[in-house]
Amino acid sequence: MKLLLGAFGDPGHAFPMIALGQALRTRGHDVTLQTAQAWESVVVAEGLGFAPAPEYPVFPTRDQPLKPYQAVLLATDETQPLVDELQPDVVIHDILTLAPALAAERAGVKIATLVPHVDPRTAPGAPPYSVGALPARTYLGRRLWSALQPTTNKGLISGRAELNETRRRLGLSPVAHLHSGLSQALTMVASFPMLEYPRPPEVATEIIGPLIWEPPTETIALPAGDGPLVLVAPSTAQDPDHKLLRASIEGLGGLGGVRVLATWNRRALKSEIDIPPNVTLVEWLSYAQTMPHCDVVINHGGHGTLARALASGAVPVVVPAGGDQAENAARVTWAGAGVRVAPRFATARAIRMATERALSEPALKQQVGGFARWAQSNDAGARAGELIERLAAG
Repeated sequence: MKLLLGAFGDPGHAFPMIALGQALRTRGHDVTLQTAQAWESVVVAEGLGFAPAPEYPVFPTRDQPLKPYQAVLLATDETQPLVDELQPDVVIHDILTLAPALAAERAGVKIATLVPHVDPRTAPGAPPYSVGALPARTYLGRRLWSALQPTTNKGLISGRAELNETRRRLGLSPVAHLHSGLSQALTMVASFPMLEYPRPPEVATEIIGPLIWEPPTETIALPAGDGPLVLVAPSTAQDPDHKLLRASIEGLGGLGGVRVLATWNRRALKSEIDIPPNVTLVEWLSYAQTMPHCDVVINHGGHGTLARALASGAVPVVVPAGGDQAENAARVTWAGAGVRVAPRFATARAIRMATERALSEPALKQQVGGFARWAQSNDAGARAGELIERLAAG
């Protein structure tokens, strides 16, 4: 088949789509990925076709005041020639990348959606997505969340109205479903089923497991010794002052027998950090190479980092900073597979205590082991390939 993939340029969205492209190419398909220009070299190196995506901000800024669906309208017109030229059998678009899907619909091409994190659709009686609250344990709590649902749905209703106006301008009919950017033919949720709150089945939705990929990088030597290994893996998009990195290094310095490997992820340090003898600080490292050797991974809760830790059998200590990180932290806490630390309390002492708990509680290690075993026996790329092929076959 000919397949066109479209992804938002943020690593948390582009990387899972590259992983999907790899899997589809392995199955013998001709794959083109439209994403940010920054990823062209790695996309081509993976044997995929590359097309630069129109780059508009997801949210309006002072310099680029376009509303989201105004940007979608422009991006769709810019993407239409690519769809018309490739004539793909299926277009698979990222949840934040609607232009390829709308261009495909105008061309009569089948469409699938990739959600590169937990399903954002709220289960009945569950808290709103992204607030980071845990599900209610009582009838009254569920009633409270249910009572708030009409209020939280207002944003979805407004977004649907804006999208339907965009669809009208593109000559497409309106949609009725609230999460209007998701395909009603096939939506693939690239996360662990154990992180999904109980819910009635969603239309044409499959939880396939995490799609994990990272750019090639040099090997980093692990710290010497045989004590527990803790990796400090901050977000590449949040925490510009490296508060988590600094608190972790200070808190874990001298912690009995524990080896600490930390990275600043090529984000410039504004001031020096005192490095204790048991800490190794590096500019960049491969999560694929290091996490399988780790006992604990301290992170901000980006889905890609969190999924890699769980798949590697390392207990995550999560300090959410922004975006969907609070939701991811809540899900892993609810699943009994990690320790959450509220950002406002993320002091050196709190990080130390959370790490000691992650190292000492057998139940946490046992739950994370279940995630790792599930990842080993469930190939997300292969499952996605089967679903896409089934969709194409009609």
